[in-house]
Amino acid sequence: MSKSEQANIKRNNQRKFINKFVDLPVKLLIKYGFTPNILSFCGFFCSITVAVLLAWKGLHFPIQIVWIVPFVLFWAGAFDLFDGEVARRTENISKSGAFLDSNLDRISDAIIVLGLIMGDYFNYVMGFVILFLIIMISYIRARAENEGIDMKGVGFMERAIRLIFLWLAFILEFWIFYLSNILFGTSFTLFFPIFTSIFTGLLILTIVQRLIFSFKSLTKIETLDKK
Repeated sequence: MSKSEQANIKRNNQRKFINKFVDLPVKLLIKYGFTPNILSFCGFFCSITVAVLLAWKGLHFPIQIVWIVPFVLFWAGAFDLFDGEVARRTENISKSGAFLDSNLDRISDAIIVLGLIMGDYFNYVMGFVILFLIIMISYIRARAENEGIDMKGVGFMERAIRLIFLWLAFILEFWIFYLSNILFGTSFTLFFPIFTSIFTGLLILTIVQRLIFSFKSLTKIETLDKK
């Protein structure tokens, strides 16, 4: 099975999984007149809120309100799914909408990384590295698709997966932080550095996957053109 076929299977499986959860919300959003662009901005403002809360060390808030950060991040990811699905079902897919959504996603990524830096979850150097890797993942896709390569489903750490990883990490961070305080009288602070290392490694893996896939696809195209 070729890499392209594997990517198509991955994309189809993701679509089936997503449809199970977004069908009802998307129908309601369409019913009440929400456009894809409005939903893109909703996700963007959720990301800004997450970043501000992280800068205020939101993962170490009192236990009664610490749930706010993963809760808002969940909705940031949900709106990221809803906007595309609403566009497809209403046949409102446009180049301007895709351009807006893509740029808001990149800004959202940068803002969340900035929030993590300001909240001392990792330092500026690590923040720069992570942001660079995220931008490279997006750039490789954009550059390859400009050459006519279908990059949907290629690479492990697509944006939806990155948000899920962060969402799980945020939940684990505040539970580990509080439980270690209760059980041992001191806060366990090594979880997020460990997570950051794993997260960074997976970003690098995704870049390698996309580079290899793009190079092989371009080589194949060039070979066919010469015949």
